[in-house]
Amino acid sequence: MARGNTRQRIQDVALELFAEQGYEKTSLREIAERLDVTKAALYYHFKTKEDIIIGIFQDLTRPMDELLAWASEQPRTLETKREILRRYQVCLLAAAPLFRFMHENQATVRELSIGLTFKERLLALYEYVQEPEAPLKDRVRAMSSIFTLHAGTFFLQNTDEDDPDEKREAVLEVALDLIEQAHRA
Repeated sequence: MARGNTRQRIQDVALELFAEQGYEKTSLREIAERLDVTKAALYYHFKTKEDIIIGIFQDLTRPMDELLAWASEQPRTLETKREILRRYQVCLLAAAPLFRFMHENQATVRELSIGLTFKERLLALYEYVQEPEAPLKDRVRAMSSIFTLHAGTFFLQNTDEDDPDEKREAVLEVALDLIEQAHRA
């Protein structure tokens, strides 16, 4: 198997185990056993669990970095803000297992470097969707548009009564409504 495929397999299995047992309760030995490889083979790719989660984080959040780079070059218009939210929802959906891990392991994430990196990215994203001189209520609306995407993406996906596409559209509609209200001011 090619090196990239092995690395991806390790990350997938580790994330699966982290979700099942928690980050702290999962050992490198368990990851190696689930993969049916030796610990030495695992160490070839990752020396620690933190290296694994950092690798997952870097791989799955690359689209967010691209979004922030794109947003930094755009005018601060309502349409730009709408597009930022649309693209951010796509980023969240593509990295859903990672964000689920981060939500379920908040204490651990705060201690890892990915916690600070993610916080910095969220604050940067917030800066692109809010107006610095806007009234407090409108800055809260702008921030809430981002958190609406988070909450809607992860908390509503476990409800059985609605169509997944319909839920995604509803979440995006509410986030867009919030940003439109904030921008009008």
